[in-house]
Amino acid sequence: MRADARRNYERLLAEARKAFDTHGIQTSLDDIAKQAGLGNATLYRHFPTREALLETMLRDSLSELGGTARELLATEPAGAALATWVRAAVAHATTYRGLVTMLMDSLKDETSELNDACTSMQSSGQQLLERAQRTGEVRDDISPAELFALIAAAAWTREHAPDEADQVLTVMIDGLWPPRR
Repeated sequence: MRADARRNYERLLAEARKAFDTHGIQTSLDDIAKQAGLGNATLYRHFPTREALLETMLRDSLSELGGTARELLATEPAGAALATWVRAAVAHATTYRGLVTMLMDSLKDETSELNDACTSMQSSGQQLLERAQRTGEVRDDISPAELFALIAAAAWTREHAPDEADQVLTVMIDGLWPPRR
């Protein structure tokens, strides 16, 4: 990439981060280009869709979430590893307002530019869940899809009812443990 194209690319990413931080992921892409001092054609040349822009912005953090899962698999007891990762996944899904919905939609849409990253994240969570189920630390009647639905619900709560978010997440994680007899 030419030096000027690289500068434009980096400016667009910086402005997108600011805009998404302030207004959520539904921010006008044209406004992002304008704030970067560039035309919208430049933005669309680098990022043809909102998902392409988000995929670029989230690539490192999604990869890091996968790395966290691998580290937890290697170093932590199964139940604690899953709980720690679930908290990290909820935090990630609420990086920007509206992101959790897009991530969950992208997980189901194989044509989405975010699908590969979301599928990889789901695989990481599935490995942690299955390990915790094998050790008996987590209920064996919870599927990976149900785990991700719970993560999405906790992330939605963090976005829309932040005062209750920590308690909801704690109750959700406690619900993963096998019933006491």
